[in-house]
Formats: sequence, C-alpha cells, structure tokens
Amino acid sequence: MLLAALACYLGITLLNILSLSLGAYGLARAVACLLLVFLLQLVHSSPNMSRARLRTRVLTLSAQGVLSYLPLVWFGAFWGAMAGFFAGSLLLLLRPAAGWTLYGLTALSMVVPGVVYDRDVVDTVYLVQTTALTGLVVYGLSRLTSLVDQLHKARADLARLAVSNEQLRFSRDLHDLLGYSLSAVTLKSELIRRLIPANPHRACEEVDEVLDISRQALADVRRVASGYREMSLLSELTSAESVLAAADVEVTVEVQDGIEGLGLVTSTVLATVLREGVTNLLRHSKASRCWISARVEDGTVRLAIVNDGLVGSQLRSPHSGSGLGNLERRLEDIGGRLVAQRLPDASDTDLFRLTAETPLGRARAEEPPADVLMNKGRGYGRTEDVA
Repeated sequence: MLLAALACYLGITLLNILSLSLGAYGLARAVACLLLVFLLQLVHSSPNMSRARLRTRVLTLSAQGVLSYLPLVWFGAFWGAMAGFFAGSLLLLLRPAAGWTLYGLTALSMVVPGVVYDRDVVDTVYLVQTTALTGLVVYGLSRLTSLVDQLHKARADLARLAVSNEQLRFSRDLHDLLGYSLSAVTLKSELIRRLIPANPHRACEEVDEVLDISRQALADVRRVASGYREMSLLSELTSAESVLAAADVEVTVEVQDGIEGLGLVTSTVLATVLREGVTNLLRHSKASRCWISARVEDGTVRLAIVNDGLVGSQLRSPHSGSGLGNLERRLEDIGGRLVAQRLPDASDTDLFRLTAETPLGRARAEEPPADVLMNKGRGYGRTEDVA
C-alpha cells in the first residue's frame, strides 16, 4: 500500500512536469530528482529509521529538504506535491512537538511558490492543502507499515512463548507426577521381594497396588499430554500413607473436617505438593517418622509434611532438581505460598517441615471445568477403580 501510494504521487508529479514540454536534459533532471526523493522516502518510512542516530536522521532529512525545495526553481508549482513527502518524513523521524510544528510550516511554505509564480488564491490554497494531505498519507501509511511489522514480530514472540510455556508445563507435570509414581513402584517392588518367601498373600496384595500405581501413572501421562489433570488431596493422603508404610516409615496422618470441600484446582495443587514432599522424603532423606496434616486454620488451608530425616545443613541442595521451585510457582498461581524450614528436635536429627498454604475463600470458590466433571481423576487407594 505504501509503495503504491508513493508511486501514484510520483506519477502525478511526473505527468505535471511533462506538461511543461521540457527538453531531454530538463526531463532527465526531473526523473533523477523524483527517484532520489522516492528512495529517501523509502528509507524514512522503514520501521527502523526512527531509531537511527539523530545525526543520520538530520542528514537524510536535509537531503530530502533540498530535493523538495530546489526543484521548485526549475519546475515551479508543478513540483509542490514533493514537499508533502518531506512533511511526512518530518512527522516520522522527529519528536511530536518538533515534527508537527515543522509539518505545519512545510505546508504553509507552499504559499511562497503560489505568490512567486503568480498563482491565484485557489491554486495557492490547493498547493498548501495537497502538501498537507500528502504528508498525512505518507505518515499514516508508514506508521501502518511499522505497526504491521511489530504485530508480526509480536505474534512470533507469543508463539515462541506459548511453546516455551507448554514445554515448561509438560516437564513440570512429568516431574511432579512420575517422580512419585516411580518411587512408589520401586519401594513396593522391594517390599514384595521381601514378602514373597514369608507372606505370599500380602505380596499379592502389594502386587495389586503396584499395578494400580502403574495404571494411574499411565493415566497421568495421558492427562499431561492433553493439557489437564485433576488430583484428589484425600486420595493422595491415603496413597502417601501406604507408600511410606512400605518404606518402613512410621507415618501419622491428620485430616481436619472441611478438607473434602476444596475446589479442584486447590485440591490438585495441594495433592501435587504432597506427592513431591513424599518423593523427596523417599529419595533424599533417611526418615523413620513422618507427620502429615491437612487443616483449615484462620481462613487458610494448610498442608504440612514433617519428617525426621533432614540430612546436611542445607534445606535445598543445588543439585536437587526443580521440584520445590515448581511447587512454589503452582501455589503462587492460586494465591498461596510454600515454606520449607528446619525444626529443632530433642533427638540428634533435626526435623524438616514443608508447608503449603492457600486462602480458604478462593479454594472453595473454584468451579470445576466442564471436561473435569466428565473425567474425574483417581488416586492410588486400593479401593479406587483406576482406569
């Protein structure tokens, strides 16, 4: 559109000059000036020119100013439309105050050729109006070109950001889901190997649980791939108790009434915190006791996981992965927070507590999406029907 408009204005000016019946030299000079003005205008209309150094802009504007006014001596008022290009360039390359002031002065300057070449009032006003209109058209189409260019770049950036966010979501969900599942399968398999000689019946029960966990892990992977998954905090509490017992960890679970009324999003996030906390306990600690509580206190839903297996002086190892960081981001998204802290204990081993908190009002105000109502998530309990 910009190129077509510039070409049309140049064509009109060339037709006006041809009406003067210039010789070959005069016509060549006119064509050369038109081409130079066209090239300079393309430079000024480019999206990056407004960010060029001030010296560069002043030099190119000065060159266009000379080519806008000097040919008036040769071709008279028939060259007047080219001053409109110069007026548009002033708006494009200068700050608004200076640009609009010089734009107005450029349009008014066309009164001089009208007076010098003894044009009547109508022709003089026509020169001023044509210069002003040409400047606005050049400025508007150039800005439109720049905005379209910015829009295409913004779309590309948004597409890359969407891909990056999806990759982050996928890796985060796989870490939070499969880390726990694989740890549970490993522990229960070791327990089964010990039970087979002494208690085959109990070993068969544990095999059933391993199968349930494996099926649920497969279902979780499918949910991650589809972009949504739901988890139940109550089901995860039951599962965590079973897995910790299989690892010979003495576990105490305390659940306050009202936890079952949490919204799906909050329940899923807290269940994820529980999974990660239990996974870290099994992988990175030597805990023998664990206390898990889910309570509602002072308008806040609070999930706490405490164990006696803190090893070393750091709460987080620099090589421990991104699990707690993932949980912090999940809780921040629902207005909550995650706190990891060391607690003093009477024994030689310090206690480690992981606490997740989220506002109760927001937790109960959540409404499940329609697809969730048709596709309920399931936990790892023995009595659950895992698809």
